[in-house]
Amino acid sequence: MSTKILIIGACGQIGTELTQKLRAIYGTENVIASDIRKLNTDVVNSGPFEVVNALDFNQIEHLLEKHQIDEVYLMAALLSATAEKNPAFAWDLNMNSLFHVLNLAKAGKIKKIFWPSSIAVFGPTTPRENTPQYTIMEPSTVYGISKQSGERWCEYYHNIFGVDVRSIRYPGLISWSSPPGGGTTDYAVDIYHKALSDGKYECFLSSETKMPMMYMDDAINATIGIMQAPAEQVKIRSSYNLAAMSFTPKEIAAEIKKHIPEFTITYAPDFRQKIADSWPASIDDIRARHDWGWKHEFDLETMTKDMLEHLAEK
Repeated sequence: MSTKILIIGACGQIGTELTQKLRAIYGTENVIASDIRKLNTDVVNSGPFEVVNALDFNQIEHLLEKHQIDEVYLMAALLSATAEKNPAFAWDLNMNSLFHVLNLAKAGKIKKIFWPSSIAVFGPTTPRENTPQYTIMEPSTVYGISKQSGERWCEYYHNIFGVDVRSIRYPGLISWSSPPGGGTTDYAVDIYHKALSDGKYECFLSSETKMPMMYMDDAINATIGIMQAPAEQVKIRSSYNLAAMSFTPKEIAAEIKKHIPEFTITYAPDFRQKIADSWPASIDDIRARHDWGWKHEFDLETMTKDMLEHLAEK
């Protein structure tokens, strides 16, 4: 019996690559991609696709029954910078979509859920360096507040109703295959595009803003890794810290200059600076490494080389 998977929010930055990787592992027909609208993209054209509103309980339930789904990856969300512009909708989307899948799992209609959290759950009172798994969490953004609340609900549904829900706190994610999605860490995606197209970049954060980052390949491997781990190894049912590298805009610019010597960067911090300042500079992810064997492959040097090669081909 093959595992049948539904990805909600498959056309987003993470969903795009997650869908392709899961189809490679489980077979194209066993991975149903879905999103709020049907775009002319590889995700839509390369396998089963359904239009679904993540806020519509009945639509989700119908898809579960239609495709006899076992596992759901709920990737639909409004990200940090976008959420600040529309707080009420961000809360609605980020929270109620989660309640829908948790309640469907509670009713026995989903065997396993993946729901992503984020370093946005931390806040200005959190220790900034080597942020531990268990620490002060006083998020100061709409996105962070919704993710922190979501973590508590995931843990609650697991403890009280036995729902098998799994989660990791993504750092900033960097990918060549999809455009930035409205997050505060997205400068680290955009900078590569602009380096190749314009030879220069104006950064919306200050030169010394250090944040935890991860190459998308590692993030996808972690996501699938925690879902494939035996249930008894997943000991934390709120969300796991996850880390790979931390760097500043100045450091990423210096790495790019090794490949494009004429590249220049300027700085014009905007409202996203305040969001970035409230987040950790580095993350301690010893629990994920110990419990279910997480390990990253890419650092700033290897990621930069890979990003520029792939973007140049595009």
